[in-house]
Amino acid sequence: MSGPDDPKTTPRETEDGGVPASTITGRLDPWVALSPVLVLLAAFGCAVVIGGIVMVLTGANPVEAYWALLRGAVGSPDRIASSLARATPFIGASLALAFAFKAGLFNIGAEGQLLIGALFGGWAGTWSWMAGAPSIVAIPIVIGMGMLGGALYGGFPGFLKAKTGAHEVIVTIMLNTIALRLVEWLVLSRDPVILLDTTASVPHSREIVESAKLPQMPFAGGSSLHWGLALGIVACAVMWFVMERTSTGFELKTVGLNPSAAIYAGMSVSKVWILAMAGSGAFAGLAGAAEVSGSVGFIQPGVFRNIGFDSIAIALLARANPWAIIPAALLWGALLSGAPLMQLEANLSIDLVRIVQALILLFVAADLIVRRLFRIRGERGEGAALAAGWGG
Repeated sequence: MSGPDDPKTTPRETEDGGVPASTITGRLDPWVALSPVLVLLAAFGCAVVIGGIVMVLTGANPVEAYWALLRGAVGSPDRIASSLARATPFIGASLALAFAFKAGLFNIGAEGQLLIGALFGGWAGTWSWMAGAPSIVAIPIVIGMGMLGGALYGGFPGFLKAKTGAHEVIVTIMLNTIALRLVEWLVLSRDPVILLDTTASVPHSREIVESAKLPQMPFAGGSSLHWGLALGIVACAVMWFVMERTSTGFELKTVGLNPSAAIYAGMSVSKVWILAMAGSGAFAGLAGAAEVSGSVGFIQPGVFRNIGFDSIAIALLARANPWAIIPAALLWGALLSGAPLMQLEANLSIDLVRIVQALILLFVAADLIVRRLFRIRGERGEGAALAAGWGG
C-alpha cells in the first residue's frame, strides 16, 4: 500500500535539494494545454491597447469608443441577436478555408463558392413545384443545392491542380471574379430576363417560396438571426468528425503535412486535393444558401461582398480548428455589429474596427512574439505549439 513516503508517489529531490524538471513539467501541463487560449487573449489585449493608442492619436477617447463598441455588439438582447446574425455566414465560409488548410491548400475562392452556392440555392427555391412542398422537403433541397453548387465550383480548381499543376490560389482568385460577374448577369440581366424579379424596385432575383425559408430563431428579436447558425455549428461538428474519426480526414491531414510521405504510404494526393477543394466549396455553398434561405430570401450579389475574404482572417485566427471557428466568427460578427454605434457616439471612422481586427490577426500570427512577451510556454517548444494549434 502506498504511503506519503513511497518513492512512487513522492517527488524525489535532486542532489542540490530541488525537484526534478520532469516533475515541474508535469505540474505545468494544465497551463501548457491552455496556452493557445492564453495566446489568443493576450493577442486580443495587445490589439485593444494599440487600437486605443491609434484612437488617442486621432483625437478620440478610446474608453468611450470601446464602450460604444461593446454596447453596440452585446448591449441588449436584440444587439446580441444582431451580432449572432452577422457572424452566421462567417462560420460556414471559414470552415471552407479551414477544410482546405488541412490538406495544405489555400482556398482564396470562398467568396466565389459562396456566391455560386447562393445562386444554386436561390434558384432551387424559385422552382414552381416547391410552392406546394412542405418545409421539411423544401429547405433541405435549397441547402443541398447550395452545397452542390459550392462543391462543383470548389472542386474545379482542385481538379485543375491535380491534373495540370495549376496553383489553387491563382485559379480561385480568378474564379471569384467569374462567379461575381456570372451571378450579376444571371440576376440583373433584363434582356433576356433570367432570374431578375421585374417587379422589385431594387434589382434582385425572384424571392424563394415561403416553405423554403429557414425560420427565425426564437430569440432573434428584430434581427435576421435564423437557424442557419445551428447549421453552421453542426457543420463544425461534421468537419471535426471527418478530420478526427475517419480515414478520409487522416488522408487529408497527411497530404497537408507531407505529400511525399502520403504518396509513399499509397495515398492518392490528386484525389485528396480534389476532395479537399470540393468539400471546402460545399461548406462555402452551405453558408451562401443558408443566407438566401434564412436572411435575404433572394439573390443580390452585393449582399455577400467581403464575406469570403473576411473568412480567410477568421480561419487563420482559429488556426483551422473547427471548434475555434465558432468563437472567432462570433468575435468578428460582434466587432462588425458594434462598429456603427462606435462610429456614431465616438465620431470615429468605421475603418478603425478593421484596424483592430487586423491587429488581432497580426498578434495571433506573431505567435512567438506574444508567447515571449507574456512568457506563455508552448508544448515542447514553440514550434510544437504552433503545429498543435494548426492541427486543431
